[in-house]
Amino acid sequence: MNDYKHIFFDLDQTLWDFETNSREALIELAHKYKLSEKGIDSIDEFIAHYIHINKRMWDEYGKGVIDKNTLRYDRFHEALSKYDITDRALSKSIANDYITISPLKTNMFPHSIEVLKYLSEKYSLHIITNGFEEVQHIKIKNCGIQQYFDQIITSERAGFKKPDIRIFQYSMDVVDASALTSLMIGDSLEADIIGARGAGLHQVYFNPAGNIHEEDITYEIKNLRELIDLL
Repeated sequence: MNDYKHIFFDLDQTLWDFETNSREALIELAHKYKLSEKGIDSIDEFIAHYIHINKRMWDEYGKGVIDKNTLRYDRFHEALSKYDITDRALSKSIANDYITISPLKTNMFPHSIEVLKYLSEKYSLHIITNGFEEVQHIKIKNCGIQQYFDQIITSERAGFKKPDIRIFQYSMDVVDASALTSLMIGDSLEADIIGARGAGLHQVYFNPAGNIHEEDITYEIKNLRELIDLL
């Protein structure tokens, strides 16, 4: 029997299906801005370019190499530049619309609501996310899951980004928790699992794709419903 009192969740790609929601938003924007008339014949190819660029830039943002505005705008400018589209005003408009549209999407991973309802009756639940402050709260509200969480802690609020152990320490201080009674659940080995482990928390690696790794992890699951049996 565990002694957990506080459970910290990552949001994107752990509860909120970032990839599906992002894709839906990008398809809408491709039609709105008539990208097919600007030389982008394949929306799928454009999205693939964007995903690759976005992942790289989020990694750079997490390491402090680039700032928030660079991430927000340059990922679209670089993706469009693959097609020799260098209109900065266009990329900025798409970037701003993306920040408006994508958080309104409500695709969640299977069993998210069921699991949150179950866990919230036994533990204090919280979010720790590197996502933008103004965006993450919209996602949570639109998906109707805000009532399950006591604290929503973003990297902007904390002043540190995962995997920096200070964001976990900050989060535990905010909710008056100790590492021994806290558990972190997330999909990123580096940001969520290794970061939390460094701060002394037990971890649950949400790994639906079955990615192979050699990390020492407290628990590993492929489906969120496994948390009901685990906890």
